[in-house]
Amino acid sequence: MPLFGDIGSVFMMAVIGVVFTLPVIIIPKILAPHKPNPIKNLPFESGQVPLGGGKMHFMMQYYAYLLMFLVFDVMAMFLYAWAAAYRPLALGVSSSWIITLFIGMLSVPLGFALYMAGRRELW
Repeated sequence: MPLFGDIGSVFMMAVIGVVFTLPVIIIPKILAPHKPNPIKNLPFESGQVPLGGGKMHFMMQYYAYLLMFLVFDVMAMFLYAWAAAYRPLALGVSSSWIITLFIGMLSVPLGFALYMAGRRELW
């Protein structure tokens, strides 16, 4: 009999993940040498000392497509999980209304991203 039912295995995986992650983070903090000097603190970029300022203007022309990808990705992930668990008698008709509401809620940012994709000259 599993501990805490099916959710117990999820909790156990979380505990195992924390137990194996903490030493990897803590041991280097304890054992690593801490001897800062001016040469180590210099900015370093591919073997060259950087010239000029570190700030630059990023091209935002693909920002709207990034938003569309994120919305579509979230939508596909939840729709796949819903479709895998969907049984009309088990989930009932209410689940169809809930997923329709979910798709409607995600269509708002998708429509905004499509609108912004047509207005790239403003960026």
